[in-house]
Amino acid sequence: MNSLFRIALDTMSGDNGLQAVVPAALDSLKKHNDLFLILIGDEQQLKDELSRYKQLSNERLSIRHSTQVVTMEDAPASALRNKKDSSMRVAINLVKEGEADAAVSAGNTGALMATGRFVLRMLPGIDRPAICTAIPSTTGHTYMLDLGANIDSSAKHLYQFAVMGTELARAIDGKEKPRIGLLNIGQEDIKGNEQVKAAHELIKQGGFNYIGFVEGDDIFHGDVDVIVCDGFVGNVALKSSEGVAKMLSQELKKSYTKNIFTRFAALVSLPVLRSFQHRFDHRRYNGASFLGLKGIVIKSHGGADRLAFANAISIARKEVMEKVPGKIERHLKKLMETDS
Repeated sequence: MNSLFRIALDTMSGDNGLQAVVPAALDSLKKHNDLFLILIGDEQQLKDELSRYKQLSNERLSIRHSTQVVTMEDAPASALRNKKDSSMRVAINLVKEGEADAAVSAGNTGALMATGRFVLRMLPGIDRPAICTAIPSTTGHTYMLDLGANIDSSAKHLYQFAVMGTELARAIDGKEKPRIGLLNIGQEDIKGNEQVKAAHELIKQGGFNYIGFVEGDDIFHGDVDVIVCDGFVGNVALKSSEGVAKMLSQELKKSYTKNIFTRFAALVSLPVLRSFQHRFDHRRYNGASFLGLKGIVIKSHGGADRLAFANAISIARKEVMEKVPGKIERHLKKLMETDS
């Protein structure tokens, strides 16, 4: 048991709840023989769902009963005060208590962030947590942070995001010197607001593999490994890109189903279309890291299905394996020693 990576799953949150989480958990156990999963939620409902898959006695699964659920409508402060036995809170408590190495939830982002910060606390040297996820690019993917946890980031915060993004890219992708870019409205030094300009100077002096300012279209070019930005800007950029992807998919489908000739063209190009769909399937990128906490918390998309939630579990496993919070803390300690 001690050699297994223990991940706590909030099974009751999100649009699909345990109907998505339970099969995703079972898929993950088949894929990774070093996982032990703790399913948190209503015990009877979980047993009923596991019975459907004939997995009630799986030795790498355990159930932890909880009596409450944090809804998407719950305010973060209310969830903290009034839902101390929610599946979300119990999952994060298990990380705090050392019974789990990471927590994964598809629940309310604000409540999850507030709970994670309250229960796990922040790493020394980090003022605010940041939401980070991988975004597909022409050469693989690009990590981007912050994506919504902070809407008024100072230059110091952006510098801290650069530290956290660097360590995540090193740990997950094995890149010793990931290329760091600072999102701006232009690449010239005179462009941008005062926070971005000040962050530019701080990051330049921080020993990063810093390539300077990048613009919105650079997110997808593959010339940068980590893009740092304010949470307001990052969230708008992320949601805009998701909207464009959905629009293109819908328009492509419409174009290919107009008449018999376009349907024939679709049939001929089916292998290419399937390859494209697989490459840019948003479910394969599901799972955002809450960086800066003294523990690993992964946020799954609220509407995640079986495949998407399984990907979030895989990200949690990888971060546990690579001990990401510890690496961020060591990086910050070295920086502080250098400054002193």
